[in-house]
Amino acid sequence: MAADERIQLQLIRLPVSGAAIPTFRLAETRCPYFHDRWSGSRVVVAHIPSSEQYQEMMDMGFRRSGDVFYRPECASCAACIPIRVPVAEFRASRSQRRAWRRNADVEVEFAAPHYSDELYELYERYQEAIHDGVMAATPGDFREMFFESPIDTLGLYLRLGGRVIGFGIVDVCPQALSSVYFFYDPDLRERRLGVFSALAEIEQCRRLERPYWYIGFFVEGCAKMEYKREFRPSELLDAGGIWRRNGE
Repeated sequence: MAADERIQLQLIRLPVSGAAIPTFRLAETRCPYFHDRWSGSRVVVAHIPSSEQYQEMMDMGFRRSGDVFYRPECASCAACIPIRVPVAEFRASRSQRRAWRRNADVEVEFAAPHYSDELYELYERYQEAIHDGVMAATPGDFREMFFESPIDTLGLYLRLGGRVIGFGIVDVCPQALSSVYFFYDPDLRERRLGVFSALAEIEQCRRLERPYWYIGFFVEGCAKMEYKREFRPSELLDAGGIWRRNGE
């Protein structure tokens, strides 16, 4: 094994279970949030964590994308900060309550996620309209990203008149629901389905008695991530692994 490979490989020890998780640091690539920066990630290798272990890993800054568990680890930047919402303290804002009322005619269902051509076509339309096709995927890639989760996962289906107008993936952990990804019909932007789906996930946390709703990373200075400020109160994971109230 080359010296640089030995430096990149690392075992992380989970604080509660004591499990040792093998990880590897990937080479840096262009940052998806800031085009003038480079980003790196530490990913889990040769191990599929349980939902209980993933809960511990989220509290160490890890997230899931498809079957990859990763943590941002950049040489010159620490802008990606894990964020979560304490469900018992959350109160919807006036604007969020309007979005909820606006979608009173939408059917909300949490169920096991299953691939369909309808969902794939919705995803492709969303990517083209909202993200200029940057995250376009083949049907096979789409299946892997959203429907081959190695841990407990729910699909959030939003339907209007029997047609799916929004779909999200939510991981189920002992102390939290973790929002993975959500996409919607771009012709219905005025409904603010992203806000509506977030409120639906928070309500599902309450039904399942999960005290926290995890929403990935807050990235200071990135316009695409500013919406996460609107779910209050929230907590940010500091460099020492302690969750602290946002704004303290």
